[in-house]
Amino acid sequence: MADRCVFCEIVAGASPASVVHADEQVLAIMDIQPVNPGHLLVIPRRHVVGLADLPEDLGSAMWSTAHRLAGAVRRSGLRCEGINLFLADGEAAFQEVFHVHLHVVPRFRGDTFRLSADWRVRDRDLLDSDAAALREAFSG
Repeated sequence: MADRCVFCEIVAGASPASVVHADEQVLAIMDIQPVNPGHLLVIPRRHVVGLADLPEDLGSAMWSTAHRLAGAVRRSGLRCEGINLFLADGEAAFQEVFHVHLHVVPRFRGDTFRLSADWRVRDRDLLDSDAAALREAFSG
């Protein structure tokens, strides 16, 4: 168990959680500070701090579980007009618990969840330059 990691404590059964799904790779639990009722967290059973440490197969298991749970939220009778999947990776991205986790957030008109930014169209030459840098990093 990672030192004082609340998600590791939940996985180990040392801390309580409202479990929705459990398998050999991941656990899905209710968020104790939900954006809306039905807000879930999908966490790997093994301690992984962030995306850089997350094996691709485990990330795929998290995504697949979140995808299935999103359908369950829609069928559950809880208020849900849409779903956001959200993963915060690193302190600058607002990660607060440093055990990677994927949020499944039910959404509806008038709820209070917002991501705000200065959304501006970027010049094509800058987009192309960024794309070239990312292609190089992706293949390297």
